[in-house]
Amino acid sequence: MVKPIYLALGAIPIIVAILLSVPLIMKNEIPISAANSYDKIEIEYTKHQLKKVSFGVTERTGAQKTEILFIKNNGELKYSVTEQGYLQPVIKSKLSEAKLNKIKALIKETGFIAIPSESFTILDDVVDYQKSNVKITLNGRTNQIHWPEQNATSDFIPPIITMVEFELDQIISEISE
Repeated sequence: MVKPIYLALGAIPIIVAILLSVPLIMKNEIPISAANSYDKIEIEYTKHQLKKVSFGVTERTGAQKTEILFIKNNGELKYSVTEQGYLQPVIKSKLSEAKLNKIKALIKETGFIAIPSESFTILDDVVDYQKSNVKITLNGRTNQIHWPEQNATSDFIPPIITMVEFELDQIISEISE
């Protein structure tokens, strides 16, 4: 039988490992310290509200509404909307340094720039859906990803993509009010 002293000595490294790993596992935020002032980033985020129109034998997909958000490295942003073929006035604004650093850290820490730009198949029975595109240039490396909303595809959209989409949609909702 194992002596209790050996059990106690064996449990100490396990307890220390648990005490060190629990705060890291439970943390759900990306540390802003991951972004530094030397990082250069440009983001172009596009959302298309698409609709399939059938012409008997053929069908065509057209954009009902297109939103484009462009964020420069210094926090300047431009937001434009084209609805039913008509361009709305462009909104120019400036992103706070904290919000810009949060986005930089999210993209940098999650490895977003390394995600392969794969294409997602659209289900045949979907008529109206949103398709998004983000083109990110981080420190000279560029990655562009296109994806539809989750209910328009049977493919799995990685949570990293939806996290970036959520952050960029928040910026759009803040400046378009």
